[in-house]
Amino acid sequence: MRFMPALRRDEDFDLFDDVFNAPFFGREALMKTDITEKDGKYHLEMDLPGYQKEDVKVSLYNGDLTIEANHSTSNDEKDSKGNVVRQERYTGSCSRTFYVGENAKESDVHASFKDGVLKIEVPSDHEKNASEKKLISIE
Repeated sequence: MRFMPALRRDEDFDLFDDVFNAPFFGREALMKTDITEKDGKYHLEMDLPGYQKEDVKVSLYNGDLTIEANHSTSNDEKDSKGNVVRQERYTGSCSRTFYVGENAKESDVHASFKDGVLKIEVPSDHEKNASEKKLISIE
């Protein structure tokens, strides 16, 4: 029973713990998203600094719109003799999923990527059911 969060006695330290569990320390910080609805469409604008269009995939499955971003870099520095002085590698990935309605079709979803910003438009009213996972092309 002592492991149940509601029965912990050290509640005075919860604020400290919550600070480190805040979204700005997690993967959510990598995909800042603004969502607005107007003219019968949802408009998503997601910041993906450092990513290229080729690094980003947008898919639609059972009403879930998923944005995945994967990025890898490798830096090698060599001296004048060709000996490796420094090697660095970075691989990172992040994803977010938004429910847009089970009747959303991939043909109604439009995405564009420019200067590290992904923009997606999804109609807020849907008529047909899409049961297959579909990839959305990014312009």
